[in-house]
Amino acid sequence: MLVLAWPMALTNLSQMALLATDSAYLGHLSTEALAAVTLSGTLFWTMLAPGFGLSFAAAAMLAQERGRRIGHVRAMRRTLRAGFWAALLGAVPGMLLLWNGGAVLRALGQEPALAEAAEQFLRCMLWGILPFGLFLNLRGLMAAMERPWPPLLIGLMAVPLNAMIGWVLIFGNLGAPALGVRGAGIAGAVADTAMFLALALFVVRDRRLRRYRFFGRLWRLDLARLARVLRLGMPIAAQMLLEIGLFSAVGLAMGAFGAQAVAAHAIALQIASITFAVPLGLAQAATARVGLAIGAARARAAWRAGWTAILLSTVFMGPMAALMLLLPGTLAGLFLDPAAPGAPETAALATTLLLFAGLFQLSDGLQVVGAGALRGLHDTRAPMLIAALGYWGLGYTVALALGFPLGFGPAGIWAGLAIGLAGVALAMIWRWARLSRRGGLTEGRRLAPIAG
Repeated sequence: MLVLAWPMALTNLSQMALLATDSAYLGHLSTEALAAVTLSGTLFWTMLAPGFGLSFAAAAMLAQERGRRIGHVRAMRRTLRAGFWAALLGAVPGMLLLWNGGAVLRALGQEPALAEAAEQFLRCMLWGILPFGLFLNLRGLMAAMERPWPPLLIGLMAVPLNAMIGWVLIFGNLGAPALGVRGAGIAGAVADTAMFLALALFVVRDRRLRRYRFFGRLWRLDLARLARVLRLGMPIAAQMLLEIGLFSAVGLAMGAFGAQAVAAHAIALQIASITFAVPLGLAQAATARVGLAIGAARARAAWRAGWTAILLSTVFMGPMAALMLLLPGTLAGLFLDPAAPGAPETAALATTLLLFAGLFQLSDGLQVVGAGALRGLHDTRAPMLIAALGYWGLGYTVALALGFPLGFGPAGIWAGLAIGLAGVALAMIWRWARLSRRGGLTEGRRLAPIAG
């Protein structure tokens, strides 16, 4: 599990580093610029949910197909091709909505100046949605092939590329015009496109992967396989949309407390997202390992893979929680220039929010790993319902109640987040324990029909 998971976790961290770089640049530019990109990020990540969900479905299918061995070459080629078509279907509506992101944000009650700056960022960043969705499909393929290193190396190379382009275009260095938030959007879109092209080139040129001819006849629309990807992936996409939408809605709610509250929320969320990258990598590895075991009819191996990922997530997120609880002020200070207008107030509020982030670290790790293990069983509908009830029925309801009527403000909203994540984590782990107990103790018994 570690051999597969830690390169995938580092790949996630490299992608988080792209966002962290932009946030650090814009935080030093102005609090308003950071707040604008944070608001645009609420919409951008929401529109990425279909791409994430459909790529995770393709990854789970690829893993089971490779585990079966018999006829797996043609099956995997069909699934990857269907995953590419699904990424296209998921990207186009999101790109159209993001082009009008400013109007959407104004309709949601955000300040006109922040909405206009956010739209400038989104109209540049949206061109990276489709390449990023395609990259996610290829990364799922590499997980199924148990070769996580190429996506990691490519992701690491994208970090300095994004940082260099952002440094030039945001601040106007090396004679370039100072584009501010638009420069950050251009840098992100270029980095996403470069990651896909580099990984596609590797798949085409690699000696072990060349025989699969993964890019053969990409224009052919395999409706049957596309329907399978959509049937498995839409609940995952809905679950991702519910989770991303929760944090997006919280970001929008923060706008009611002003630009400093939005900036503090951005800092705390960025730090929590960095630690979240590790259990997300474990979840992706759990999907691959559970799927490979199910495809090979090795139920006990699937049981071991899921519980190993859950244990490793707990081992990692425990110290991360302690770090946020003990050093919140130090962490918040990394993202702000003390001399910038409004920086002291933003830092103080970010410190408070990081305390709540520390409280939900264990829950956040457990819920994503539990969902990843269940995806390896092709169990996606129940996790979607768990997410709907836990994130929105419990978490967001409590967040709004604490934040507004009860008067706890931004801190109350983040307390609601912690409560919602705890509920989802308990439910996900309970479902995995139930399904793996029913089928996972008898070697050779397939779990996928049980989960279905």
